[in-house]
Amino acid sequence: MPRTMTRKEVEAELAAGSVTVVDALPLPAYERRHLPGALNLTEEQAEQHAESVLPDKAAAIVAYSTDSSCTRGPGLAQALERLGYRDVRLYADGIEDWVSAGLPVDKTA
Repeated sequence: MPRTMTRKEVEAELAAGSVTVVDALPLPAYERRHLPGALNLTEEQAEQHAESVLPDKAAAIVAYSTDSSCTRGPGLAQALERLGYRDVRLYADGIEDWVSAGLPVDKTA
């Protein structure tokens, strides 16, 4: 099971440039808002697309989704671990926690 990270930990790791953040929500939700610099990959896409989205299996990766009740983030994190990614973490409180703290988001839509 991936290590869970707090918002403060994710914020610090992002500022340091030491993690790759991955939004596990479907593309329309990702396009509306996502953590700064986040990539998009769902659990359903992981087996076919993880290596092209996340080529370095040793890199620190933080998966997230909507909030702690959403299963998409944990599902993606577990799928990445099964695929051989060695440093997968989970921001369980997700985008809702990030937004409620007034932190910036990126949009692609």
